[in-house]
Amino acid sequence: MVHPALEPFVRAVQEIPPPHPSTQDIAERRVAYRELAQGLRGELDEMDDIVDVGVALDGRTLRTRLYVPPGDEKTALVLYFHGGSFVVGDLETHDWLCRRLATDTKMRLLAVEYRLAPEHVFPAGIDDAIAMLRYVSSHLSDFAPDGAELLVMGDSAGATLAAVASALTRSEGLDLAAQVLIYPTMGPELVTDSANRYGVGYMLDLEHLRYDYTQYLGVTIDHTDPRVTPLMFEDLSGAPPAIVVVAECDPLRDEGLAYAGLLEHFGVRVEILEAEGMIHGFLRLGGLVPEAMQIVDDLAEHMHHFVEHASA
Repeated sequence: MVHPALEPFVRAVQEIPPPHPSTQDIAERRVAYRELAQGLRGELDEMDDIVDVGVALDGRTLRTRLYVPPGDEKTALVLYFHGGSFVVGDLETHDWLCRRLATDTKMRLLAVEYRLAPEHVFPAGIDDAIAMLRYVSSHLSDFAPDGAELLVMGDSAGATLAAVASALTRSEGLDLAAQVLIYPTMGPELVTDSANRYGVGYMLDLEHLRYDYTQYLGVTIDHTDPRVTPLMFEDLSGAPPAIVVVAECDPLRDEGLAYAGLLEHFGVRVEILEAEGMIHGFLRLGGLVPEAMQIVDDLAEHMHHFVEHASA
């Protein structure tokens, strides 16, 4: 059952569904997404410091933004990948959320503006996530005090990038304290019970997500490729411990739980946090609906446990 505080948002979407993404120019969609983020955000948390940094990788430079919160415990850096169905989103659309996450966890957070489709099709976003994870791991002292632990986090499409990057680098000694996956999408098939139950009228329309997958994947791609569908990984032994956040009324809930189960099958420590009554993208609604942020306190506590365990 949808949380009462979110019922007006769900009702509005059901009464006036958003236009199908195929009817909009991608530039227009990005502007609209940015304007929506502006309308949803609450008061911006003050930071001790915010630094925009260009990170030069092979053949490209990615924009990043480092958030240093008041009360920074100086024990960890969170490498963060934003959501947006692989086609929209940037540093500005998730600025409010990044500030809030940094404040609540008391950890530094480095947000990444990775390449988006359709200009940069698969595996560009995956390649950016892997390259950034390797770069930050080897240059950690550039972003955080000596001895800090590294966590990788993402929401929605960004959580998929975080999961795949964590899996594909698990044998490289990057020493990740945790991977934090917030309502991840685990592939384009979308055939679970939660997808059928909440796939229309609950903020994330699965027909829209399927369309965005076609933009992201470009030419025909084998959906059994684990970089596309992480549930197809044949071995995840040695992957970093995970926190998986799912929302009760999210069409992606069941696949997030399935990935948590797959990690556990290969001996990875996993902690699952389910946000009761919440919908996909609920954290981005936190500026207007305080109840949507209640799980963040729990998430911060779990992240601290992983950091303390990694430092022990």
